[in-house]
Amino acid sequence: MAFPALAAGPDTDEAARLAAQVSDDPELEARVLELSHKLRCLVCQNESVAESRAPLALDMRNQVREQLAAGKSEREVVDFLVARFGDFVVFTPPFRASTLLLWAGPGILLVLAVGGLVWRLRRRVAEAPPAPLDEAAHARARALLEGRPVNHSSEEPRP
Repeated sequence: MAFPALAAGPDTDEAARLAAQVSDDPELEARVLELSHKLRCLVCQNESVAESRAPLALDMRNQVREQLAAGKSEREVVDFLVARFGDFVVFTPPFRASTLLLWAGPGILLVLAVGGLVWRLRRRVAEAPPAPLDEAAHARARALLEGRPVNHSSEEPRP
């Protein structure tokens, strides 16, 4: 038996939009939906409040709707939710000292990974210089490059 709440597909967003539509004001509903896409569901964590069907997400959408209908700005609504639930509720956390590692972390890791790779490759090249060829090896290489048969008389017998 399939669970409709877990079904994924193009109609999932539409179903969430229809289920969440409470107000008769289409402009207010559009603002609620737009702001709800920027907020993270605290139950699902990888879904926006607009997409989630969790009861907490429904409560959060209703809270957004009530505050927008009361004339508050989107910034004020987000500030209220952040004060209540923390920075985790927004998909793009604010840039502060406490979130600096979150913003700079991927770039730092990329620089460290590329630097480590370059260091490792340089070390590998420096550790194993190619062995110099003796005169017999040079003669075999020249013969192979020119397409002549190779003289195996200087090589050890093969089993």
